[in-house]
Amino acid sequence: MSRLKVDNIETRSGNNVAMDNSLQLKSYTTAEMNALTATAGDIIFNSTDGVPYFYNGTAWGELATAPTAISYLVIAGGASGGFNNGGGGGAGGYINSYSTETSGGASSTASTINILPDGTTYVVSVGGGGSQSNPGTNGNNSYFDTVTATGGGRGGSGNNGAGVSGGSGGGAAAGSGAVGSGTPNQGSDGGTGAGGGIGGGGGGASEDGNTDGSSAGGDGLTSSITGSAITRGGGGGGTNSGTGGTGGGGNGAANSNGASGSSATANTGGGGGGGGPYNGLAGNGGSGVVILRYSSDYSISTTGLTTGSEQTTGSDKYIVITGGTGTVSWS
Repeated sequence: MSRLKVDNIETRSGNNVAMDNSLQLKSYTTAEMNALTATAGDIIFNSTDGVPYFYNGTAWGELATAPTAISYLVIAGGASGGFNNGGGGGAGGYINSYSTETSGGASSTASTINILPDGTTYVVSVGGGGSQSNPGTNGNNSYFDTVTATGGGRGGSGNNGAGVSGGSGGGAAAGSGAVGSGTPNQGSDGGTGAGGGIGGGGGGASEDGNTDGSSAGGDGLTSSITGSAITRGGGGGGTNSGTGGTGGGGNGAANSNGASGSSATANTGGGGGGGGPYNGLAGNGGSGVVILRYSSDYSISTTGLTTGSEQTTGSDKYIVITGGTGTVSWS
């Protein structure tokens, strides 16, 4: 004999039914759902997609839009180097959620972001690099939705000038100034300067300034989020011909009067090279970049942003955003 057991059901005006507890739909995987002998009007919970489904007599369809995970690489603008015996600029903060790749400062992979592919908009901004003006400037932040990468810290300027903290820290100017610190989970610290016109290297995404030698910028990190391995986020070299870090960092100026540091590579978040003695100009920092990777089931729309075209790699698509502040959405 069948039995119906309930806690409480009330009949209301208009023949509506109220229940004290929530209704628990029967749960099926997609494979189990497709194997059902369904009748028009059947509703189940699809545990594979995480949303309820409705059978219209011909096919199953979603009753709600399922969220999908977006992988991202968000890199802020790199800083300029320092003016006049300057240290190298720090790379922009580096945050990566793709696969098992790491973020800056020897941190772990960041968490992906779940979005709704229903036209909901999400904010994006690509930070510009720091300017070579005296005494130089930090890079600008980049962001995607709730994830913000901090602009790199500029190199120290003038004898004993301190490097500035940022995504990665700026190297100290020649002499005994303090180094700039990197932001945790985004970048590394700048390197120390020394007497005789030796500026410290700027911090890179993967290592501190001076790691590879006096005045050398710290190296960046390599990501294959686009399907090809590309290194970004190198720190700028300090004055005395410090080599820029791998990943777009600019070289430091020669230790000669008025020599200029080299600018970092655009869209790498690299730091600019430090300027030489007697008012040598620093190199500019490199602009940042935001790269988004997602299932090829969806297509992206952008507003107010400078982008390449949507590309396919394996079973995913990706887009490279190289400038602007605006929004993205998926459908």
